[in-house]
Amino acid sequence: MNSYDVGSIVEMKKPHACTIKSTGKKANAWEITRLGADIKIKCTNCGHEVMMSRFDFNKKMKKVLK
Repeated sequence: MNSYDVGSIVEMKKPHACTIKSTGKKANAWEITRLGADIKIKCTNCGHEVMMSRFDFNKKMKKVLK
């Protein structure tokens, strides 16, 4: 199992809907901003925040980048 903490950058299985202007690709890097029973992540490209249960997060996370 991957270890992560507040401030870690993670990649999810599905990319976010926003597009990186310089490359034209879908953004897929998220910063963890809150840990607990629920996990809050923020898109590093557009700043959109999503909160989900730890169980759902662990299912949807692909890997820890930083």
